[in-house]
Amino acid sequence: MHAPTSQDEVGTARRASNVSSSRDRAGLRNMQQLIQLRWIAVVGQVATIFVVHHGLGIALPLGLMCGVLAALAVFNLVSQLWWRRREHVSSTALLVGLLVDVASLTIQLYLSGGITNPFVFLYLLQVVLGTVLLRATLSWVIAAAAALCITGLTLVRTPLELTVAPARGLADHYVQGLLICFLLIAGLLVVFITRIGRILRERDARLAELRQRAAEEDHIVRMGLLASGAAHELGTPLSTLSVILGDWQHLPTMASDGELHNDVLEMQAQVARCKSIVTNILLAAGGPRAEAPTETTLHAMLDDLAAEWRDARNPPSFRYSNRCDTDPAIVSDVGLRQMVFNVLDNALESSPEWVAMEARCDGDTLVIEISDAGTGFVADVLQRLGTPYNTSKGRPGGGLGLFLSVNVARTLGGSLTAKNRPQGGAVVTLALPLATIAIEDDDDEQD
Repeated sequence: MHAPTSQDEVGTARRASNVSSSRDRAGLRNMQQLIQLRWIAVVGQVATIFVVHHGLGIALPLGLMCGVLAALAVFNLVSQLWWRRREHVSSTALLVGLLVDVASLTIQLYLSGGITNPFVFLYLLQVVLGTVLLRATLSWVIAAAAALCITGLTLVRTPLELTVAPARGLADHYVQGLLICFLLIAGLLVVFITRIGRILRERDARLAELRQRAAEEDHIVRMGLLASGAAHELGTPLSTLSVILGDWQHLPTMASDGELHNDVLEMQAQVARCKSIVTNILLAAGGPRAEAPTETTLHAMLDDLAAEWRDARNPPSFRYSNRCDTDPAIVSDVGLRQMVFNVLDNALESSPEWVAMEARCDGDTLVIEISDAGTGFVADVLQRLGTPYNTSKGRPGGGLGLFLSVNVARTLGGSLTAKNRPQGGAVVTLALPLATIAIEDDDDEQD
């Protein structure tokens, strides 16, 4: 299996796939609306033919007209079954469907009076649908087809000639048909154009969300490049500091001064911590790993994560509880660790005296809630949660912790939400599908 050559290619491919998927869903839903409208047309034609032939006493060529109806019904049934198993609907497929509707309407009108049939204005319904569903060039194809068909009906002599006397008002069958045709077109346009418009608006909103997410991911890539570059540059001076401090530790003057000796030891510990952070940045950026991915269990991962953060930050009060009933085998994930650490660090900065972390399993989802007793989030920050530099801390570069955490959660198939606690402070909830980090059993893989 060949991996993409860069993280940018992975992101670009994923974004293109998401955009294509969003458009495919909209096209499929539009096709479903067109199929539903065609069933209404079939039922309506059956009712109209029955009323005109038996109620008004106008002799229609029932055999031919019923044959056209049967062919249209078969086409619609095949379309319904075909598109039920498909995920992609092209504009060409929608165009073909509309052209079939125009052709069937033309044949029915030719058999039942041609241009003198009041239902000739149903062509307008096809033109409007084509304008809404198709791009401009293809919608002109529908308009041209409808214009050619209606022109042909005016030029070709039809098997049935209808008597038209509009001056008689509602007493004339042609006027009655015009009224029914108008009400039918108006009703169908309101119902289906409203539905199609809603589908298109949902698609546009989804595409806008994907574009926003793409911009955020590009921002993360740029920050990752800067971070990895800085990590490489910091490696040499940190190593130099570590060597110098090691030499200082063995100087006679340092050994005789206990307080100064303790300060040197503390500086060595902090330098070691900086080197560990730099190493983690390089590993997360795709640098060479010194160790293989670690297999562990969910409880062990959560307990180790909480203990590691407690030891590194040493908060005055840190309440941790693990309420997960299951303990599946998982693969430890650096991104998940960094995401939880970012949220815990934000909570500690807002509430230095008290931070709580609770983990539980809701079905197949791991839920981690991190609470603090600080001032909580302002409304604007909650509304724009997950956007870069969205913070009320008032310092340059603030707000990146939650921004990165939200995007890591999305990458892992989960979500990050936040809200203020009624008793004061805030709670941030991380929801992550266990399937993204769980290790599948060999038996399951063989099955």
